[in-house]
Amino acid sequence: MTYEAFQQSLSLDTPPAGCSPLLEALWHDGKEDWESAHEIAQSAEGTKEYDRIHAYLHRKEGDQWNAGYWYRRAGATMPSVSLAEEWESLVRHHLEIS
Repeated sequence: MTYEAFQQSLSLDTPPAGCSPLLEALWHDGKEDWESAHEIAQSAEGTKEYDRIHAYLHRKEGDQWNAGYWYRRAGATMPSVSLAEEWESLVRHHLEIS
């Protein structure tokens, strides 16, 4: 799936078939469903890829302290890019590895 196709899927009621759980979390976030995205991110705490999305979600929520904690758990630093740029980067990364 391309990034553009993923973006277009945000107009649908359900995530694209065959999406990885992490792409599904990003899809829910793209639909402004933070709670569903957060549930998925929390479902595998201690897994760096899940912790990384967990960090992004808390950054988006505005909880910088909690976000910082999850970025550290994921072995990452809090990015200085916009939330939209971080979301796009995460989506592109997970499209590449799925």
